[in-house]
Amino acid sequence: MADNTKTPRPVFTNIHVTDIVSYKLPPAGIVSILHRISGVVMFLLLPFVVWMFDTSLSSEISYDEFKSVFTAGSGWLPAILVNVITWGLIWAYLHHFIAGVRHLLMDTNHHLVEKKKGQSSAIATLVLSVGLTLILGAKLFGLF
Repeated sequence: MADNTKTPRPVFTNIHVTDIVSYKLPPAGIVSILHRISGVVMFLLLPFVVWMFDTSLSSEISYDEFKSVFTAGSGWLPAILVNVITWGLIWAYLHHFIAGVRHLLMDTNHHLVEKKKGQSSAIATLVLSVGLTLILGAKLFGLF
């Protein structure tokens, strides 16, 4: 005789907004969310990037203006805010680039898809992006 009793299937539900604080996201999940955030940041700061590119290459006078924005500010925008925005853009680019390379490597090398390798590559992505951002930020703020 066949047993007609079935074991109940597990029910998966989405977490509620109030559960986000107590939910422990794995490093790969953090990298994934930051990859999306960094893409949005780069998209939103695209006019700033175009302005920087145009101002730095138009003429010697505009290049001097470009450099002065980072030391003296421009109009109502203080120099520290310009530097912080640029620092955020540096982080967004570095994180997006490194996480993108990680995704490409995972697509071509299926060993990286394993849980342990995925976790270590996610941690490496976070460490590299934050470390390089700190180094370039120190250069941006004139620490060396």
